[in-house]
Amino acid sequence: MLIHFQNTSLQGAWHVECLQDVYFVLVVPDTRPQPILMRLAHVFTRALVGINAPEVTVEVHIANGLPALSIVGLPEAAVRESKDRVRAAIQNSSFEFPMRRITVNLAPADLPKEGGRYDLPIALGILAASGQIKCDKLASHEFHGELALSGQLRSINGSLPAALGAQGSGRTLVLPRVNAHEAALADQAKVKAATSLLEICRYLQQQGELDDAVTTLSVQNDSQAVADMSDVRGQYRARRALEITAAGQHNLLMVGPPGTGKSMLASRLPGILPPMTNQQALESAAVNSISRRGFDVNTWKKRPFRHPHHTASGVALVGGGSNPTPGEISLAHHGVLFLDELTEFDRHVLDVLREPMETGSITISRAARQAEFPANFQLIAAMNPCPQGYNCDGKDLCQCSFEQQRRHRNRISAPLLDRIDIHIEVPKLDIKTLDLNCQKNEDSKAIRARVLKAYQRQLERAGKSNAELSSTEVERYCQLATLQQTLLDRAMEKLQLSARAYHRILKLARTIADIDDSERIQQPHITEAISYRSLDRFLNHR
Repeated sequence: MLIHFQNTSLQGAWHVECLQDVYFVLVVPDTRPQPILMRLAHVFTRALVGINAPEVTVEVHIANGLPALSIVGLPEAAVRESKDRVRAAIQNSSFEFPMRRITVNLAPADLPKEGGRYDLPIALGILAASGQIKCDKLASHEFHGELALSGQLRSINGSLPAALGAQGSGRTLVLPRVNAHEAALADQAKVKAATSLLEICRYLQQQGELDDAVTTLSVQNDSQAVADMSDVRGQYRARRALEITAAGQHNLLMVGPPGTGKSMLASRLPGILPPMTNQQALESAAVNSISRRGFDVNTWKKRPFRHPHHTASGVALVGGGSNPTPGEISLAHHGVLFLDELTEFDRHVLDVLREPMETGSITISRAARQAEFPANFQLIAAMNPCPQGYNCDGKDLCQCSFEQQRRHRNRISAPLLDRIDIHIEVPKLDIKTLDLNCQKNEDSKAIRARVLKAYQRQLERAGKSNAELSSTEVERYCQLATLQQTLLDRAMEKLQLSARAYHRILKLARTIADIDDSERIQQPHITEAISYRSLDRFLNHR
């Protein structure tokens, strides 16, 4: 038997004839145009480093060899496991998974990659490299999303930083629909929402369109907390201190027995603070976006109010972990951090707040990586005068020994106390004050109007709040006459205050003058500012 082969193209059709035990095999060539196989594809996405989203290029290469899929470029466990999710998602989306050797490189290679956010760009890169979808639109888009085995898209964290990054690059961001409302808060970014891998492939093949992401907020809401200052009975001096705190963005410490309204006052501070700007709201939302709880769009432009328990560790406050995540001070960015029962916190935990209170940011360094988070917050703290909660001034029946009182006060270090602008005593309320028939105090709306007016004066003068003034700016905007300077010098000597406390008194006096609509700091302003530091000697008594 003799077999003759003519035109052995594997793409042709086979035709066999038998003639006197001689078989002729004729392969008819296939003249139809064949698709050009792209063996290399590039897809853009972004990683998360702190609140930043650096660009990552997903490079997919398909080569001959035993079927395998390898991912390189410093992937974490969740990224390495994406190969199984991607394979099932491609097959369940009516595409063919290439039975060849596939290499996926996540560049830059020295940047750690984690999470399921790379599933979608890896799948698109494999489909583009195998020639199953066009790659015309890939260069002008960025993709984020975790894939279900069915090919549906699941939510990711950090969509707002990704949108801000895509806005800077000029590309269109494509991400799961559940994250679209959050990403749309970056109003200059082009964001499209999708529900599945197949829907995105149709869009790339120009066989369909993706919806533009829009925020669910019909009106930019800057309304503050519902709790109103009119609910607070009495405590006129504490209310005045809270108004000054809001106007100048100062830190506040309240000292008083239990049940005097310290926590109640603190919870009403966000209701009298100035409204957040768009930039401040974006920064605050970006921090919450990368946290485990994520960002709720209904809290847009609302001042954060964080209230950690006194058992919180230092890592819980400032952030940390092998993969650094933001702590309470960062989640309170442009808002309020309230520490109730201040002396119940571990002293070493409290001392970690000292540097962020000065710099407005926190840098967390680990062996493998480093991350920086913003932490521009207002510290509001409350404490009891002694372990039993009494004033220890002879009027209350205090059973604490002198040593117990000393240990109680020593839980707050002098450097931390220096960084708190206002110390205010919150005394017990008179029974008549609690009478429900008594006239209520001024509400938050009236107080906030004065706060806004004073805050606007600060912005027009220095472009920032008084609490943020540098030493040079304090010398320029907080000048004192001879009489006021002499008064301040005597207070510094008598109370044994530090140079930091000296500058904080000047900033505080400047805020009081702004509330009174005064161009210069007068003697009543500096006197009131000094009175808010009278607890220094009491708390630092050894």
